[in-house]
Amino acid sequence: MKKSNNGEIVRTDAFEPASPDREIVITREFDAPRELVWRAWTDPEQIVRWWGPRGFTTTIEIMDVRPGGQWKHVMHGPDGSQYPNRSVFQEVVEPEKIVFSHSGGREGEPGVAFVSTWTFETVKAGTTRVTIRMVFPTAADRERIEREFGAVEGGRQTLERLAEHLRDAQPAEREIVLTRVFDAPRELVFRVWTEPAHLARWWGPREFTNPTGEMDLRPGGAYRIVMRSPDGREYPCQGVFQEVAGPERLVFTNNAVGEDGSLVLEGLTTVLFAEEGGRTTLTLRTRAKAVVDFARAYLSGMEMGWTQSLEKLEEEVRWTGASG
Repeated sequence: MKKSNNGEIVRTDAFEPASPDREIVITREFDAPRELVWRAWTDPEQIVRWWGPRGFTTTIEIMDVRPGGQWKHVMHGPDGSQYPNRSVFQEVVEPEKIVFSHSGGREGEPGVAFVSTWTFETVKAGTTRVTIRMVFPTAADRERIEREFGAVEGGRQTLERLAEHLRDAQPAEREIVLTRVFDAPRELVFRVWTEPAHLARWWGPREFTNPTGEMDLRPGGAYRIVMRSPDGREYPCQGVFQEVAGPERLVFTNNAVGEDGSLVLEGLTTVLFAEEGGRTTLTLRTRAKAVVDFARAYLSGMEMGWTQSLEKLEEEVRWTGASG
């Protein structure tokens, strides 16, 4: 990596080993899905709400998030100081990684230059780890930016503001309606939905399994399902049937609970099965409300989770019908 006379990085060694005295690394986990965190970073209307240390605001001139694209913005300090910045994106891998060369600093003073790599890693469903790695041309450059600009603390405050933005951006309550047509009679679709042996094979997002499935199919009867993610984490779901009118209608509560059994998300789901010409139209209406703040992350993935569940349900119906 080298700098031009005006302090800009004109070539990067971001992918080469860097000694610890030339870099700053900051990591934080967020109670939000990776796609949501990615959008908060790449959407100009969102990034201005959290970028920079506390007390700073940001004005964006251009933000073209693609390899070779520019990002020009001015940060406004609480004391009125202006900090013009220019970055060039080197690598953009949605929703995993952003790499950009950066130059900027306080107006009228010597600037700083470095290469910044942001990585976005899914830790578990609804949780994302963000790591910032800033690599400087020399150890002296790294020491100066920390001494004069408080880069480590500024980075931490920036991620704190991102966490607050993500928390505010996620809804506390959500409702979705999904419709899917099955090439099968509704008695079969209803049976595959309500028999535990079938339920264990289709409930939940792709790659999830269901080691526990208990169901008392009657009004007032309870059910309990434990979903297991590919990394081995378990997500218990339970509820009570309010209506059972087979093969036409199901109404049940669906609540997510924590490891200690405490309620984190409460919901209500209605499923209608309508048959015409030997085919079944399934309409699912579900709403959920976060009981605790971290459960808001679950709501953002609710539509995708149910969509994938219905896709798996269709596969199970097809397999069951073919096998008799």
